[in-house]
Amino acid sequence: MFWPMLAVVLGFLGIAVLGVLAVRVFAQVRRLSREVGTATERIQRATEDLERAAVPLASRMHDMGRDRS
Repeated sequence: MFWPMLAVVLGFLGIAVLGVLAVRVFAQVRRLSREVGTATERIQRATEDLERAAVPLASRMHDMGRDRS
């Protein structure tokens, strides 16, 4: 009777440990997804800033090309 009860207890403990690890993984995945979302927004803002900064430069280069012709 001892061995079957020990097997049940160890099985339960194994499932409990897997459950705790699954919760920790879930929490880390949520944190990572928030970080990825924040980084994506920052990259988008930087891209928009770069595009705004490139427009005057491109027009100046275009004007310089016309002056040479």
